[in-house]
Amino acid sequence: MAGETNLEKLLASMEPSLRDGDFVFATVPGRAVPPGLNPIGTFLEDEGQTLILPADEAKAAGLAASGLMRCISLTVHSSLDAVGLTAAFATELTRHGISANVVAGYYHDHIFVGAGEAERAVMALRALASRYKKGPAPNPSPQGGGA
Repeated sequence: MAGETNLEKLLASMEPSLRDGDFVFATVPGRAVPPGLNPIGTFLEDEGQTLILPADEAKAAGLAASGLMRCISLTVHSSLDAVGLTAAFATELTRHGISANVVAGYYHDHIFVGAGEAERAVMALRALASRYKKGPAPNPSPQGGGA
C-alpha cells in the first residue's frame, strides 16, 4: 500500500487522533538507546541521538528534555510522496498560534504540540478537514503547494 497522494483527498479524510500521554524530545550521545527507555521515535543527528519518549521515562532516566508535548496522529494513510499535506496542516496550526513538530511515519504523519495546546490543535485540524469534506476548498497553502 503506497498511500494517498491527492492533497484534497488527504485533507478531507484526515482524522486527527490525540494519543494518550505526555511525550518529550530528549537527546543521548551516540547511537544506542539507554536500557529501560522505550522511545516512540528516534533520529540520529551529528550531535547525538534524538529520542521521542514518554515524559515519565525521560524524567526517571534524568534526561534533559523539551517541555511536555502531546502527539496527534493523522489517521489517513498518506504517501511519503504526497505534496502539500505538511504545509497545509502547518499553515492551519500557524493561524492558531500553535507550534508543531512533525514526524512522518510510513503510514501516518504525527504532530507533536505543546501539551496545553493539544485540544485546540485537534479542533483546528478537524476544522481544516471539514472544509475539504464539503467539496472543493480554497488553496491549502499560501504558495499553492509544497511539502
